[in-house]
Amino acid sequence: MAIGPIADGDIDNVVALWQRCGLTRPWNDPHADIALARRRDNSTVLVGREGNAILATVMVGHDGHRGWVYYVAVDPDRRARGLGRAIMSAAEDWLRQAGIQKLQLLVRRENTQAGAFYQSLGFAESTSVMFQKWLDGRDPTP
Repeated sequence: MAIGPIADGDIDNVVALWQRCGLTRPWNDPHADIALARRRDNSTVLVGREGNAILATVMVGHDGHRGWVYYVAVDPDRRARGLGRAIMSAAEDWLRQAGIQKLQLLVRRENTQAGAFYQSLGFAESTSVMFQKWLDGRDPTP
């Protein structure tokens, strides 16, 4: 699998993969998320491909101190073949090249499969508590 930055022609296929993997939410427009990541120097979307097929993705960025990943996806028909490890390794390399030493991510509590995957990569559950607030006044999302 070759991994590189997302191209203009990849966007719809990437969003379709995210939807297929259950990663999109009604309150987050994935097209807008991609556009935002692409216009900043501190973020990108990496795509793993084999020929013309997009097999894996990760949105990666940092705040100057901590790296974050979002939209980690592997084609459901290609799971358990090391593609998730490969795309996460590429995200870690991207952050190391930016001088970032710590990577954080969020996993929904009910997603035990993802939690087990990240633990297998050496991630540990944080002792921090996450708080959230919608700046437009809406109620917190589950």
